[in-house]
Formats: sequence, structure tokens, C-alpha cells
Amino acid sequence: MINNKKIVVVLPAYNAALTLEKTYNEIPFDIVDEVVLVDDASRDETVAVGKQLGISHIVRHDNNKGYGGNQKSCYNKARELGADIVIMLHPDYQYTPKLIIAMSSIIANDVYPVVLGSRILGNGALRGGMPVYKYVANRFLTLAQNLLIGQKLSEYHTGYRAFSGEVLKNIDYMANDDDFIFDNEMLSQIFMKGYEIGEVTCPTKYFEEASSINFKRSSIYGFGVLRVSMQHCLHRWGWIKAKIYN
Repeated sequence: MINNKKIVVVLPAYNAALTLEKTYNEIPFDIVDEVVLVDDASRDETVAVGKQLGISHIVRHDNNKGYGGNQKSCYNKARELGADIVIMLHPDYQYTPKLIIAMSSIIANDVYPVVLGSRILGNGALRGGMPVYKYVANRFLTLAQNLLIGQKLSEYHTGYRAFSGEVLKNIDYMANDDDFIFDNEMLSQIFMKGYEIGEVTCPTKYFEEASSINFKRSSIYGFGVLRVSMQHCLHRWGWIKAKIYN
């Protein structure tokens, strides 16, 4: 805990057997109260590794529900456990668990209710192995999103996120898509509710075992991002009523 705030780390996993232990061992358990592993019907030994590590809260999907569907289970379980702060950390070791203390402290001390680990703040994204086409797409999409949504984030596409329990209670994340666009819909909902989002610099790590989507899926994701941003803009202007903002 920090300031008597219960901290729960959620791990949305898919074929993470090779990297789960390394990720888990760097979690700062001096402040983290609970860890939740949600396995999205992996084809490897992710669940077995989780049990071997002693993770007490393991949820396994019998059928693959997608990245967004996995997160829905993560947040539902964290809320069930009474989390005041929820850290979403990928178990593929692409993001360092060592930032959990900083991200939790920002929320626990009421500085921001949401914190993102940004790979773009600083100059480490390309040095850390981010493919050039992904870096360029990230910068273009983030610029477009900031213009359409009216914000100034350094990136919207990080998978390292921390939320206060209040935020998760007050947005309808269950109405969001079950695929990768879930992340952007969630940020759109958070801004639509009037919450502010803080960012911390996060080192970038790309390696063979880290999860990544291919060019085709990246392109589909990019068009989805623009759709969500346009939807946010039109809803804010009162031209449409989008159900995810209910």
C-alpha cells in the first residue's frame, strides 16, 4: 500500500510462459498487495508458470477473448478485490515493473487519477528497438488524436497503465471492443469524463519473446484509432451519441 491505498497489479497474458517469471520477479511487493493473472486461452504453459510462482489470483479464459476482453476480466477481478489503484502490466517484459512505485505514488498522492508509461517521452523508443514504421505511425496517430480529442499526450498506444479505482468505477469499459482498440476507447472515455492523465518516461524493450502485432493488424488498429478519435470529437460537439460514453 501507499497512503493506505490497496494496489493490485493485473497481468493480461497470452503465451507469456517464457517471460512471466522475469516480469513477476521485478514487481515491488513492498507496496503491491495483490497480483492478478488473466490467461487468454494461451497455447503454452502460462497458467502453470503462474501457479509455480504462487500467483493467488489466476483467471483462465476457455476461449480467446482478445486483448480488450482480457483487460475487462483483469479490471473486473481487481475491483472485486477492492483495489484502490490498478496497474496494468504486460507479462511479456516489454515494460519494466520497476515503474510501478512511481506510477502508484502519483495516483496515491492525488496528483493524477490515471498514469501512462510513455515510450515516447525522452529519446529511447528507437534505441530500444521499436520498429521505425511503428514509431512513425505512433507519432502520426498521436498527433491526430491530440488534435481531435483536444489533449496533449506524448502517446496513446502504451500498454503500461495505472488507474484509480474511482476511474474504473465511473467509465463503462465493458462497452468497449474486445480487440486492441480497447485501449484507445478507454482513454477516450477517461477524457470524456473529465479526468486528467499523467505520464512517466518508460524505457522501450523489443525482443523476440515480447508480444507484437504484425503490419496488417497494425494497419487495422491505426484506422480504428482514427475512428475512435473522430467519434470522441463528434460526441463532444453533440453531433452524435456514442454508447461507450454512457
